[in-house]
Amino acid sequence: MSRNSKQWTQKPNLPSTHYADPKIYSDPAIFEEEKEKIFKKVWMLAAHESEVANPHDFRTYEHPGGTRLVIMRGEDMKIRTFYNICPHRGNLLVYEPSGNAKKLVCIFHQWAFDAKGDCVDIPRGKAGYQDRICESDVGLREVKTEVGYGGFVWVNLDDSCAPLSAHIGSALDYMMPELETEPLEVLWYYQATLRTNFKLIHDTNQEFYHDYLHYHNRITGMLDPKSGYFQRRYTAFPNGHASVGSMNVSYDAYTGSGHSALGWPKLPPNGWKLVDLFPCITYNLRTSVLRIDSYIPLGPDRVLLEFRILGLKSDTPEVRKQREKDAATIWSPFGRNLHEDLLASSGQGMAMARGSDPMYVLHAREEDNLIHDEVGMRHYLEEWSAWMGRSSSDSTRKIADSKPQATAPAHQEQDVAQPA
Repeated sequence: MSRNSKQWTQKPNLPSTHYADPKIYSDPAIFEEEKEKIFKKVWMLAAHESEVANPHDFRTYEHPGGTRLVIMRGEDMKIRTFYNICPHRGNLLVYEPSGNAKKLVCIFHQWAFDAKGDCVDIPRGKAGYQDRICESDVGLREVKTEVGYGGFVWVNLDDSCAPLSAHIGSALDYMMPELETEPLEVLWYYQATLRTNFKLIHDTNQEFYHDYLHYHNRITGMLDPKSGYFQRRYTAFPNGHASVGSMNVSYDAYTGSGHSALGWPKLPPNGWKLVDLFPCITYNLRTSVLRIDSYIPLGPDRVLLEFRILGLKSDTPEVRKQREKDAATIWSPFGRNLHEDLLASSGQGMAMARGSDPMYVLHAREEDNLIHDEVGMRHYLEEWSAWMGRSSSDSTRKIADSKPQATAPAHQEQDVAQPA
């Protein structure tokens, strides 16, 4: 039956692990806290090495912690990351999203920096600063950078952070044979900006009960008893990560699908693997194409989504064209899947916006960790609570802050995860 105001906003009669306080999706103060406690402490996927393939190639990145960065490959072929700010007067150093430059030169006063972050020129420096300031005093602020797990460029703003491997643990192990089979290359990159909270869009990748939203997924998986769809199992890993078991996608069941026979080295024909990484990164390998989702929260109710479609660096032009076509069929703005996810997540953002009197959000499905279980979201919010030092089911209740930073490798899988 319908509910009155009191009934609508009361806590569900469920374990606190099985629902979320709606304020964690809309409160500006909580979002600012997320930036400080999570995004400025964890490893974030910022680019792929193929986007800065040559010496002096650069690419900018808007870090979700609020800092603008520039990623650059040096003459030594090492990839480094710096704050995108001139240390002279605080001007933006690089305005273009990508390019190639032997020196990064600030437009304001022409201070110049090389690919190692060293200041190499201060116009009329001796005349103005005498010996009080010299080039060696004013280098760029370098950021921790590692390349791995398929050739992706990861950054961390925390100088005292643990290595990337400590954060990832064994979460990507079951996809590494496909990721390391040979060098990868970005085929295309695109963005979408949604009026929603970043956790809501990431939730969409952490549960497949929402496949009722997708006709394509229903007809090529859920309704085919031979696909192994309902046998897919979630595996929860330390640090908030989770993987979803593989399946065989029955493309032929979709009339006019036009999907090719092209596959991916070491992936079974028509195979599909997916791994979600805390706090907002997804590796999605589907038959012939790898899609990487990375989110940049811009506010409690606004998020920039970055999508990268990758193939193999060794692909011929014909094979590359086919991979792009396969990706576009499912994941382009006019494909059969992605736009539906974005619509649903935008709808959540609108319906649960600040001042809308939303209800508690349910994460209560239990199906032995199989595909329609919501254990992925529960596991994610357990990690979120540990970093934030507050309960995800009652945002006013403080808990022990157990994750100031990842300090040691974690390689043990978990069968069941229960959030705080």
